[in-house]
Amino acid sequence: MTLSTSTCSIDPASEPECSKPLILRECLERWHNEAAHDVFDTGRYRCRTTVWGRGPALVLIPGIACESIVFAMLMARLQRFFRCITYELPNGIDDGARLRAYTHEDLATDLLALLDHLQIREATPLGFSFGSMVALEAMCREPDRFARGILQGGFARRPLSRAEVFCATWARFLPGRLAHVPFMRRILESNHREAFQAREPEVWDFFVAHYLRQPLSPFASRAMLVHRFDARNRLASLRQPMLLVTGENDRIVGKSCADELQRGLPRSARAEIEQCGHVPHLTHPEVLAEIVQRFIGEWTAAMNA
Repeated sequence: MTLSTSTCSIDPASEPECSKPLILRECLERWHNEAAHDVFDTGRYRCRTTVWGRGPALVLIPGIACESIVFAMLMARLQRFFRCITYELPNGIDDGARLRAYTHEDLATDLLALLDHLQIREATPLGFSFGSMVALEAMCREPDRFARGILQGGFARRPLSRAEVFCATWARFLPGRLAHVPFMRRILESNHREAFQAREPEVWDFFVAHYLRQPLSPFASRAMLVHRFDARNRLASLRQPMLLVTGENDRIVGKSCADELQRGLPRSARAEIEQCGHVPHLTHPEVLAEIVQRFIGEWTAAMNA
């Protein structure tokens, strides 16, 4: 398959799959009742997993401050076509992880251990922001296991500022949650609120409550992993087709990060969701699901032609 290096813009109103919008409370109920929830030991921590649906394996890798339940709406749409798998990142609080000793390689090893546990030979990783780092690391490690990849809000590098490094370094040792960080609610409003305008108010409330309850220490430890990550010199080795999904108004990971990925990856395509920020799995799950289906479907059709 020849995958062009291009950018397409997705208008939510033009997508037929979006004619039936997902309702958060209904998706959460289905996520609890229909999905299979389990715990297994990766060798580094007790990993909580969620599997929903049948078909080709699609692994949703969480972002820096989210748990698997934030993917309920996206999984509710995709589980008709894929075996949707997600899991909790190590937190070092109640799962036995030694988080401050964690490396990028450990995160990739955990992902591979999850696939082994589920007896999955091949999967498509869908890495969200921080999760894009895990996806890239795993795809470099075992390229034969990942025929293609999707990165949403992804990056090959995203160094922190000096002030951010200072705060994250000390916050790794602090108790409490993100809700205790001064002005955090105002920061969320500034960076994310606009993208939620088209959804029912419950989705915004769910996002804020979920984000603010995240423990501070693992968030800071993950932030330092982001600061140390640099995959630029390995992008050329990734020969798999890669889809880069960006939000038109993403204020967390700028378009320059996607530009850098697109320049370095030999076979990449790009989809930009209009009027979207950093969390399309909550603000535009119908559109994101359509993008994922289209990318995997077109790639599979080309391979079988």
